[in-house]
Amino acid sequence: MSSSTVITNIATLITNDPSLSDTDPLGTVRNAAVVLEGDRVAWTGEASKAPATDNRVDAGGRAVIPGFVDSHSHLVFAGDRTEEFHARMSGRPYGAGGIRTTVAATRAATDAELEANLTRYLREALRQGTTTFETKSGYGLTVEDEARALRIAAAHTDEVTFLGAHVVPPEFAEDPAAYVALVTGEMLDACAPHARWIDVFCEKGAFDGDQARAILTAGRARGLRPRVHANQLTYGPGVQLAVELDAASADHCTHLTDADVDALAQGGTVATLLPGAEFSTRAQWPDARRLLDAGATVALSTDCNPGSSFTSSMPFCLALAVRDMGMTPDEALWSATAGGARALRRDDVGRLAPGAYADLAVLDAPSHVHLAYRPGVPLVTEVWHRGVRVN
Repeated sequence: MSSSTVITNIATLITNDPSLSDTDPLGTVRNAAVVLEGDRVAWTGEASKAPATDNRVDAGGRAVIPGFVDSHSHLVFAGDRTEEFHARMSGRPYGAGGIRTTVAATRAATDAELEANLTRYLREALRQGTTTFETKSGYGLTVEDEARALRIAAAHTDEVTFLGAHVVPPEFAEDPAAYVALVTGEMLDACAPHARWIDVFCEKGAFDGDQARAILTAGRARGLRPRVHANQLTYGPGVQLAVELDAASADHCTHLTDADVDALAQGGTVATLLPGAEFSTRAQWPDARRLLDAGATVALSTDCNPGSSFTSSMPFCLALAVRDMGMTPDEALWSATAGGARALRRDDVGRLAPGAYADLAVLDAPSHVHLAYRPGVPLVTEVWHRGVRVN
């Protein structure tokens, strides 16, 4: 039988368990404790009522939150794009074509180099409280390179996404229809066994609505669930397509019509906002307030990638969402935890309630509000993953 541990003397415990309160979606418990048994949460509540356990950990009056759920990242790559970033910050706008620079470096890298890079950024994210992450292929764009990216990613997470439709690679520049045929045929055959999701960059300069529909439909026929890079750089069909195909998420959602907002509010697709991309490209911020007020479900994620959002820090993205996207600190924390879980269609992460995985972060602060109140400060002092302290 697995041993049990109580983490007690918690100033504020965020559970994201709505059953604890009719008015507080964060399910906040003050002067709290949480009991871990094996890799799961066994009990939450006031510290004075905690059951007996085998082990006891004193949180020292700190806040405890669910581990962050980063539902959108691109971590299987080689090289970086420092020069591109420097030039862009000097006035050159971001375009989808920059992805091809990373494609060349990734194709040239060995499996060992790609895995070392991936694990480096995973450790970096874990130190900042991320305990669940999704990551994509998309920097290989050949059958072999896409498949190996997914194999490498699948060794580290269950949330693996096939993004062969990131951009059209240079060798297919004159015949994008042939590349779509490759993505929906031989490449999909090679990649589907290693992935849970299929994604497409539905954007001017990448794939149009008809191409995106064909790719997502083919993936869904192979058992992959759709998600969409939608409406990042321009208004377009991505959001509507995501909702129509019951995609788990439409990601970016920067340029939205009223019809797009209504579709997200009425459908089951989560609007995943990626403020690191807007920060790093000096682009227009997504309007989280507009989405939330309409009733849409919103997630926050890092979009960690070497071109447009080279950050693995969920606390940083949370602070940006509060400062520049109209979210309250409570909404931002929910979106970075439970919202991310919704975007992955998971109910066993992103919350601290009995039966959920024992994934949590201890903050060197009495309240989660400090994540936005003290931006840039490394407040995550402990991380527990599946019931084990890992940082």
